Amino acid sequence: MAAVTYELKKVCKQSGARLGVLHTPHGDIDTPIFMPVGTQASVKGISPNELREINARIILSNTYHLYLRPGHELVREAGGLHKFMNWDRAILTDSGGFQIFSLSTLRKITEEGVYFNSHLDGSKHFISPEKAMEIENALGADIMMAFDECAPYPSTYEYTKKSMYMTTRWAERCLKAHKDTERQSLFGIVQGGTFADLRQISARDLVAMDFPGYGIGGLSVGEPAPLMYEMLEATVPLLPDNKPRYLMGVGTPDYLIEGAIRGIDMFDCVLPTRIGRNGTCMTSRGKVIVRDARYARDFTPVDPECGCPACRNHTRAYIRHLIKAGEMYGLRLATLHNLYFLLDLMKQVRCAILNDSLLDFRREFYEKYYGGELPAGIVL
Repeated sequence: MAAVTYELKKVCKQSGARLGVLHTPHGDIDTPIFMPVGTQASVKGISPNELREINARIILSNTYHLYLRPGHELVREAGGLHKFMNWDRAILTDSGGFQIFSLSTLRKITEEGVYFNSHLDGSKHFISPEKAMEIENALGADIMMAFDECAPYPSTYEYTKKSMYMTTRWAERCLKAHKDTERQSLFGIVQGGTFADLRQISARDLVAMDFPGYGIGGLSVGEPAPLMYEMLEATVPLLPDNKPRYLMGVGTPDYLIEGAIRGIDMFDCVLPTRIGRNGTCMTSRGKVIVRDARYARDFTPVDPECGCPACRNHTRAYIRHLIKAGEMYGLRLATLHNLYFLLDLMKQVRCAILNDSLLDFRREFYEKYYGGELPAGIVL
């Protein structure tokens, strides 16, 4: 049996969204779920205890960054990521492919793997599918992702096709190189850019390899939202009902809700921590740029409907003061609030699926969050 399995509990009669449970070596996770990103074995500004307090069940760490610093062998010596960062719940590691391919002029792609220069010191490195598996096995996450190429947007059909088939061949090599199947599950990644036929070929080829789960990569990389939804609608129906589906790198409320409606179980994004560090908070009534002068004498919580530690204990005026004064605690509070907001949003989504009312929930949420102007690609 795979280290990580998926149990489908219910399909929403109104929307087709899935309610399920992801069983991992470090606990069960109700899905759909949002995963906070801890790129370098730390969710920026937030402690493991705080993550537990807001009920984060699984976090993501980055293979590329941990390979360069402190090194996967050091993490192995420490007993793996869980012990290294004192996190007793589930972890997913990406393959590092997205970060490597983002280096642009600093890397060279070959069939064997990718040659690249470190963004830290310019040192030369090479990562192949086999090397990626060696690194991820050393890190010891519950879920590890296959090494893939994330084709940029826009890309030509021919380039995307060539890239997609290479990603499939790399997935086969990853399967053969993955060693610790009893403790770690390896997910394949569907690619194919914004071409529905390539997405479908990729999905069918990966499903034939019988991965324990499937990521959908190469979306939310600059393409219009309606095009992303079109790719999901072309891809997701080809993925097995008894395996988890992970839409990589999305974190806006509309993407999470629309993804769930299209059958996605797992999401991740740096967005909540990144905008939190810039003084922006997601609230039930939309974004609040809490550092703005208009909140200097606003003695209400960031979001009166929120139950996070920041909203229970502090006001907009206080958090704005901290941010303007350069106090780290202010940015930490904004970040903690955003993570709680998305985790709680997914809890509400799960409740709506259970009650066969996700489309009703979507309409009510969008009316409050976006006001009269719906995000791109949304028709109620």
